[in-house]
Amino acid sequence: MVACCCSAILRRPEGVCGGGFVLKIGILVVAYNAAETLVRVLDRIPADFRPRIERVLISDDASVDATYLVGIEYSQSNVDLPITVVRQNANLGYGGNQKVGYRWAIEHDLDIVVLLHGDGQYAPELLPNMVAPIEDGAADCVMGSRMMIAGGARRGGMPLYKYFGNKVLTRFENFVTGAQLSEWHSGYRAYSVDALRSVPFNANSNGFAFDTEVIVQMLEARKRIIEIPIPTYYGDEISHVNGMKYASDITRHVIRYRLHKMGLGSGELAFMSSQYENKLDARSSHALLAEAVDPSAHRILDLGCGAGHLARQLSASGHRVTGIDLEEQSGEVFDRFMRADLNHGLPDGLGTFDQVVAADVLEHLARPEELLRQLHDHVTPDGALLVSIPNFAHWYPRFRVALGRFDYDRRGILDQSHLRFFTRSSFERLASRAGWSACVIATTPLPLEVVDRASQGTPSSSVASGFISRLIHRIDDFCVRLWPSLFAYQYLFLLSASTPAGDE
Repeated sequence: MVACCCSAILRRPEGVCGGGFVLKIGILVVAYNAAETLVRVLDRIPADFRPRIERVLISDDASVDATYLVGIEYSQSNVDLPITVVRQNANLGYGGNQKVGYRWAIEHDLDIVVLLHGDGQYAPELLPNMVAPIEDGAADCVMGSRMMIAGGARRGGMPLYKYFGNKVLTRFENFVTGAQLSEWHSGYRAYSVDALRSVPFNANSNGFAFDTEVIVQMLEARKRIIEIPIPTYYGDEISHVNGMKYASDITRHVIRYRLHKMGLGSGELAFMSSQYENKLDARSSHALLAEAVDPSAHRILDLGCGAGHLARQLSASGHRVTGIDLEEQSGEVFDRFMRADLNHGLPDGLGTFDQVVAADVLEHLARPEELLRQLHDHVTPDGALLVSIPNFAHWYPRFRVALGRFDYDRRGILDQSHLRFFTRSSFERLASRAGWSACVIATTPLPLEVVDRASQGTPSSSVASGFISRLIHRIDDFCVRLWPSLFAYQYLFLLSASTPAGDE
């Protein structure tokens, strides 16, 4: 990368946010073959806004024209702007060029960075409007939208095919992520640099999908996004975007994000989401196990209790609950809490219980049969175990295996922390070897509530509600009854003591 800083960086008055804090504003000008337009873009930066700018970076992405030289000449003749001009040694791509700029903003401890295109598609006259919501503390990201003013995009020369493509893709992206943006595809952006620090933008692609990926990251990090209306301008610039590839890339990315929020796939796009969440659906394993607990059972042992979501329900029903988990938990939820790694067995001094609940626990153990054997000493003669396990014979893992694409997910049946996989018959055999008689008391359907995990609380994007939800539930219920081994998502067992069958 070749760099030239041709005007002195002088101390100059910056923007001031609503709380009185001085903010440092940076302008990132991404340029590729922009020799004919760059000067006009820089000249249009408002004169009364220039003193508020701390730094300007013109990043020439290895242009084949004189973009770099034009930038240097401008910086030498316009000392009122603190311009640094860099030329990348190789073309980094639209997204790669932005990464350089945002790292630059972070390294120079700026507070706000505005993305401005060197080809003149976006109006520099609106720079004060772009930074104002961040200065006021109302936003972490400001997007200029060409779609907020009815008919404005077409009057500004946006081609009809791009207009409809923009509309269709934006509607799809809103539906998948739960956002309510009027446009996802504007390249006029202002970011709080703190917001950029908090998201893994360096992991994004180097192409044109970068802009969409950043929006998804801002949504995942629960950053505040505000749109302002901007004019549309289409001149003689050459578009370097392959429309079909662009649409394919962003569609794939937002779907992948939604799947990661649902717990499917590797999960890195859902970087702010908890790996384990409380199961709120009335048909979930936690809810059904809570209903299955004997009302007369006084003492309950909750194995792998986590934060105590299930224990809280049981305590509210009058049971005294002892919780065991690998991680320390708040004692307020439990009558007693004991920290232990169940892979190493039960802790000493545990006592006996009327019922033991193992909700989605045994699949996380290397040798669950050893734990089941130990539990004989901690259950009263009339006591029992309530266990839920994922069904590896469900159609989803079967489908993955059949495609030759077996891998772990962030959550669900193929959870990356699962050490053992069970079918109904394999678990019944394991329980028998450990001295328990296992009886299926319930099955759970596909957990449709996970579909809404990426909805950002937007009712219009909710799939797990209304007519569609009822229809899917009915179809899934019918399939579970018809063929439980293929459609049951989880099995719930009641285990009662029997004569140990011994190891096979």
